[in-house]
Amino acid sequence: MILEVAILSVVPGQEAAFENAFAKAQAIISAQKGYISHEVRRCMEKANRYILLVNWETLEDHTEGFRQSEGYLEWKALLHHFYDPFPTVEHYESVPNLTNTNGA
Repeated sequence: MILEVAILSVVPGQEAAFENAFAKAQAIISAQKGYISHEVRRCMEKANRYILLVNWETLEDHTEGFRQSEGYLEWKALLHHFYDPFPTVEHYESVPNLTNTNGA
């Protein structure tokens, strides 16, 4: 499993509109091949900053499958105009013996 991490800086004053648009856009990403789950969190120190965490089965499910899909065009139209600057997106994999999955 691969974790996509995107830092989303939304244009100040557009937070509510972004959240409404994301509520629609999440149906697009959740329908993609290889999608497992996602979570959005809002920064407590900077109200216009969010983090998007998406679990994918493989890196290619995100970088090739989703980003080259028709759904991505709709995703872009709904969300990309909210970002300033454009998000930094990175991908992470588990490190053996350093991952606790039992919640402790």
